[in-house]
Amino acid sequence: MSADAPAMSSNRPYLVRALYQWISDNGLTPHLLVDASVAGVQVPASAVQDGRVVLNVAARAVSQFDVADDAVRFLARFGGVSQSVQVPMPAVLAIYARENNQGMMFPPENAPPATPPDAPAPEAPPRRSHLRIVK
Repeated sequence: MSADAPAMSSNRPYLVRALYQWISDNGLTPHLLVDASVAGVQVPASAVQDGRVVLNVAARAVSQFDVADDAVRFLARFGGVSQSVQVPMPAVLAIYARENNQGMMFPPENAPPATPPDAPAPEAPPRRSHLRIVK
């Protein structure tokens, strides 16, 4: 990337919106995997396991679903009680379909971009044998 190139915003909200639509359009159930330790995550503590929470975000399971550039927000029922949920974009670790696990995982937001691995070095040509045929 050139030093003169303007900084771009995160592509995560765009990908979350697109994958949510794709999963829903195929009649499957979209789920979000969330890092509950990220500042600003508002989910019931009882839903968190090992610092993460999986949220069913299907249209039939939530209301007022909104994927903004900064966070995912919606209302959902936990234990029969409606609660407001807010997930900042850096906390979204994945969005996938429950039925077949197709979707996308995201790298940590402050992680440096992954660089492609170096191409393997070409193998040296095989050495010729030092043995000779004697007749």
